[in-house]
Amino acid sequence: MNESKQDLKKTQILDAALKVIVDKGFDQSRMDDIVAESGMSKGAIYWYYKSKKDVYLSLVNHWVIEYSAPLNHIVEEDLPASQQLHSLFQFFVDQYESDSAVFKAMVEFWALSGRDDDFHQKVQKVYSEFVHIIETILLHGKSNGEFFIEDTQTAALSIMINIEGIIWFTLFDANNISVRSYMETIYQFIEAGLTTPNKELS
Repeated sequence: MNESKQDLKKTQILDAALKVIVDKGFDQSRMDDIVAESGMSKGAIYWYYKSKKDVYLSLVNHWVIEYSAPLNHIVEEDLPASQQLHSLFQFFVDQYESDSAVFKAMVEFWALSGRDDDFHQKVQKVYSEFVHIIETILLHGKSNGEFFIEDTQTAALSIMINIEGIIWFTLFDANNISVRSYMETIYQFIEAGLTTPNKELS
């Protein structure tokens, strides 16, 4: 389905906001920066968003919508759970390699969530949905005898923390090792733990 004119304009604004928050951070950025980066008039942007904060909150929603479809597709594929989990790792590697700006912005939003309830709720929603997707894969593997695990919720949270930690570590201190190498290594460890009888992630 083609995007409406309004959706295209909102995407243009949010793309500009992403660049601004990565370059300047939340506190140092202004609505005028988003206006200048977008190439749109101030009036046009205020038609859609009432403030800088409103733009950035909408940016988080935009990612949830954009990432939900491919992540849910992974879960819906008729594949072994180990392959689904590997595809999920690959998805984040591909996203990072194609554009790391989203992950840089998430660092900023994490910081904001500690002092702003609205951002806290948005960020929590993102991570809750991500954990749910991982847990769905783990439950699939558990039900077909592929994974040996009891506490799927805690395991899902642990996997999410590993993915996020690798991305953050690569953002701030790559040590000449690619995110793909990090991800593949940690995936192998996780898969080994999940598929070995009597070993549980808890």
